[in-house]
Amino acid sequence: MKDYSKLFDLTGRTALVIGAASGIGREAARGLAAFGANVACADLDGAGAAGVATSIMDAGQSASSHTLDFTDRAAVDRLVRSFPRLDAVIATPSINVRKPLLDVSEDEFDRVIGINLKGAFVTMTAAGRRMSEDGGGSIILFSSIRSEVVEPGQGVYAATKAGTLQMSRALAAELGPRNVRVNAIAPGVVETPLTAQIKQNREWYDAYASKSVFGRWSQPSELVGAVVFLASDASSYVTGTLLKVEGGWTAADGRFTPPL
Repeated sequence: MKDYSKLFDLTGRTALVIGAASGIGREAARGLAAFGANVACADLDGAGAAGVATSIMDAGQSASSHTLDFTDRAAVDRLVRSFPRLDAVIATPSINVRKPLLDVSEDEFDRVIGINLKGAFVTMTAAGRRMSEDGGGSIILFSSIRSEVVEPGQGVYAATKAGTLQMSRALAAELGPRNVRVNAIAPGVVETPLTAQIKQNREWYDAYASKSVFGRWSQPSELVGAVVFLASDASSYVTGTLLKVEGGWTAADGRFTPPL
């Protein structure tokens, strides 16, 4: 009989978390370590990544830290090949420019595309090559509800998240025969540095909260379960999918509650 108590056990596995210095990446690193993974914390903010790695080690778990620009192909290639084995790669970094499309400059467009979409591409292809050689692994990218639904001012960001989703699906199809799984997670609105601008505007904050059926924003810690699931054997037959963790945002239509 299969021992299902080990489905989420990551003992002995190596997980690279890119964007580990803050927000979702930080909590994902801590969560993966809690399930036994040796976590490599990578971020452009090297000091921040080191702080997260230290907190993991202080809890008696295994971690290392690395300074990384995940749009730098050579740097990402070097890092993914620096481990004896690489079982999971998680990439969380994104930026946003909140403007109507007619007001977005080419420089702003290039910056958002260059970080969000290029970073996802560089990470997934570097990890995919390494894992193909190793005979398997799990690549976890962060898309968004904006890959499916959008609002004024989010056009370029939404394009990058839709692109990330479609690239992850294509890579899943291409690398399935090599036992490499590729999935994307779609958060709703999460209290992270990326959304700090909105949080400071009470009307905007409340409007976003009301879009969730829970009537609130999510916390970065609430994305950890999805990451651990996709990194573990619990998702061994899951690939090419978009896992929504968005409090019912895309299920419930509008903010009006009819008097039923």
